[in-house]
Amino acid sequence: MASRTFAIIKPDAVERSLTGRIISWIESEKLKVVALRRMHMTKAEAEGFYIEHKERPFFESLTGYMSSGPCCVAVLEGENAQERWRDIMGATNPNDANEGTIRKELAVGLEKNSVHGSDSEDSAKREISYFFSELEIV
Repeated sequence: MASRTFAIIKPDAVERSLTGRIISWIESEKLKVVALRRMHMTKAEAEGFYIEHKERPFFESLTGYMSSGPCCVAVLEGENAQERWRDIMGATNPNDANEGTIRKELAVGLEKNSVHGSDSEDSAKREISYFFSELEIV
C-alpha cells in the first residue's frame, strides 16, 4: 500500500550541488516526489520543526545548521515510503551507515549528513503538514 513520508535535502548537500543526484537516487528506488520546495529555513522555523529535541544538547547546533543555508523539503510517496526512505538514507551517523546509502556516500559528518527523513508514520504526518498543505502535494 502506498504511503507518504517527509524528506529534507540538508544545507550541506544543497551547497555541494547534490540536490539532483539525491532526487535521482530517490526516484531510482521507486519513490515518487509528490511535493518539493527549495527554501531557507529561519532559525524559528528550524526550532519549531525540531521541537521534540528542544531539551537535547545538540538542539542549538542542529537548528543553527538547518537555518544556515538553503535546503529542499519534499514529500515522498510509495510502498512503505517511510521505511524505504530510512533504508535509502542509511544510519544517522554516516560511519554506521551501510555501503550504498546516501549518508555513507555523501555525508560530511554526523550533523551534516545530507538528508533527513521522518522516523515514524506520526512524525511523517506532522513534518509534512509543517511545510506543505494538501493542495501542494500532487
